[in-house]
Amino acid sequence: MGDPYVLMLVALAALAIVDLVVGVSNDAVNFLNSAIGSKAISVRNIMIIASVGVFFGAVSSSGMMEVARKGIFNPSMFVFQDVMFIFMAVMITDILLLDLFNSLGMPTSTTVSIVFELLGSAVVIAFIKISQNDAEGITAIWKYINYETATDIILGILLSVVVAFSVGAIVQYFSRLIYSFNFASRPTYINSLFGGFAITAITYFIIIKGLKGTDFYENIAHVMEGNTISIIAISFVLWTALSYLLTKIFKLNILVLIIGIGTFSLAMAFAGNDLVNFIGVPIAALNSYETWSVSGVSAETFSMASLAAKVKSNVWLLLLAGLIMVITLWTSSKAKSVIETGINLSRQGEGHEKFQPNNVSRVVVRFAMFVNVGINYVLPEKTRTFINSKFEKPSVKLPNDKTIEMPAFDLVRASVNLVMASVLISIATSMKLPLSTTYVTFMVAMGTSLADRAWGRESAVYRVAGVLNVIGGWFLTALVAFVAAGIVAYLIHLHIIFIPILLVVVAALITKNSIAHRKKAQEIKRKTYIERSELITINGVIDESSGHVSEVATRIEKLYTHVVNDLANHDLNKLRKTDKHVEKLNDEIDDLKDNVFYFIKSLDETSVQASKFYISVLGYLQDSAQSISYISRASFKHVNNNHKNLKKGQIKDLKLINNELSTILGIISTIFNERNFDDLNPLLIQKRELLSNVSLSIEKQVARIRTDETSPKNTTLYFSILLETKDLMKALMNLLETYEEFYLSTKV
Repeated sequence: MGDPYVLMLVALAALAIVDLVVGVSNDAVNFLNSAIGSKAISVRNIMIIASVGVFFGAVSSSGMMEVARKGIFNPSMFVFQDVMFIFMAVMITDILLLDLFNSLGMPTSTTVSIVFELLGSAVVIAFIKISQNDAEGITAIWKYINYETATDIILGILLSVVVAFSVGAIVQYFSRLIYSFNFASRPTYINSLFGGFAITAITYFIIIKGLKGTDFYENIAHVMEGNTISIIAISFVLWTALSYLLTKIFKLNILVLIIGIGTFSLAMAFAGNDLVNFIGVPIAALNSYETWSVSGVSAETFSMASLAAKVKSNVWLLLLAGLIMVITLWTSSKAKSVIETGINLSRQGEGHEKFQPNNVSRVVVRFAMFVNVGINYVLPEKTRTFINSKFEKPSVKLPNDKTIEMPAFDLVRASVNLVMASVLISIATSMKLPLSTTYVTFMVAMGTSLADRAWGRESAVYRVAGVLNVIGGWFLTALVAFVAAGIVAYLIHLHIIFIPILLVVVAALITKNSIAHRKKAQEIKRKTYIERSELITINGVIDESSGHVSEVATRIEKLYTHVVNDLANHDLNKLRKTDKHVEKLNDEIDDLKDNVFYFIKSLDETSVQASKFYISVLGYLQDSAQSISYISRASFKHVNNNHKNLKKGQIKDLKLINNELSTILGIISTIFNERNFDDLNPLLIQKRELLSNVSLSIEKQVARIRTDETSPKNTTLYFSILLETKDLMKALMNLLETYEEFYLSTKV
């Protein structure tokens, strides 16, 4: 009887390792985005600081595992078999859910995930038990479930979103008024006071959030409890004095020190607080098995009341978990995607936007603009001038009147992010309020970015849409976790054979998501977004645009070939896939055009010719992409509407044209890939041959119409493809002529 449960423990152990990996990938944004976004410390040193924090937090996290055993459901109401089914359902669902969010690059809360998975699976198992007991009605569910905990967590979500955003915005606004963007020129006493306040808050956070609940805290509890105000006051004086010495004598930038300490503290808090989300359930399952295995009672009748008792965590398991978390932190590509989302939504200024605006974000921005107009109307002009002067962003002057602007956000905002997240989490912990580190850190970052005027007229609607998407994802997490875990628990209770089946599904989906994420990352690498900090020479313009042309020519060649072949086979599914690839190509070229402002701004000298050249190149690329888009869309529409197949003669002519076009596009791709623009005449000859064949095909179709053609739809599609092919060739030839002219002018 014990063998199935031993196998379940082995499966839970494996799932715990996987959960640690996907969990760290999701939560790394909590403690890394401020330091990485500010570029105050090298990425390597940031990772080292965070790794030490994560490892220390994991080792000191004993006493945090109760939520999995008794926080959500009453263990005395369940038997051993029930809790094992609940735990299996929770771990399977948790991994799938977190991996999905990681693949999308969206931060979500591991705390909310685990709580609602426990709640959903426990509710389903409880209802099954109630249905099998004639003496109990549906209201008996409250004996099985600790509904107060779930209610507190939901309220904690709402409260943390509002409070963290508001407090972050207010503190950042006044910090900017004090520091401005010229923080390097601030008096020493301001740096000292700010350092004293910030480091005091962070160290208090480390003690309260990081150590409370551990065995070590019991040795200092008599000193800490009841003396909080005195300890904070003494710490403030000491840290202020130390900050003064470091700033005045050693010329150390105190903001960099704050960012380093803050990164360590949040990393430690993440590991200490959230480790239960990853290994709490497997450890609870192990404790359950150990208790049941020596009882001599069957799994279907043995009560799990023993889970209500506090159990000391195994230090070696915590060490192993900490090691896995650190390794994941250094190696996970999905962690980088989630971090990128947090930085992208809070960076200073405009750039490539990850999220598209929606009606809600537009309404929010319009309302904010209306409020801003009202405030400006009330404030005196001198006050407005003073405030605006504090938010003026300096630029680093370079030769030829070029500038480099700020990183994603500066040291002041990075420090406020870390300090306020630390303060809010420590206050909530001391008040025993349920709080998610993800919610607090993310919303503080959003609040500070708003107050810092990082959301300008050019970017606000995108940033607001991004924040709404992330917040919506949080609440969706709770709903999906509850429902999915309940379904999985029901299937496992229905028959234990579903456990290996579901494990195979988990492995397959994670593998699929990993492959998809890797492909997406490779596609992103192919795209080039021009950052403001990059300077581009005239030769750089040629290299940059040549890469785009080579890539577009290669993809158009493949897409045109796919359309012709799929149209010949009347294959609707393949035409649909090709149309999606065409749409992606158009989107990427649109992104390049959206970034033309930053490209021109990044040129290392004032060159109207280079700017006009780059704009022309993008225009011709867009014309080419639109031609293949029209051909693909018309072909898909024709087959989707069940019109007649093209005739053999039409297909034969299209394949001949496709072969000639493929040859030309291949040569273009090679020329631009090798940057060899000295002799383009052979292409002009082939272009005339292709256009001649297109004209001949048009004449043949006219002759068919007069003799045996009976389908007007076929004629419309055929003429559309031929004419768009001519437009495609014209755009490509104009592109070649533009390149030849500009290339020769740069060699003179």
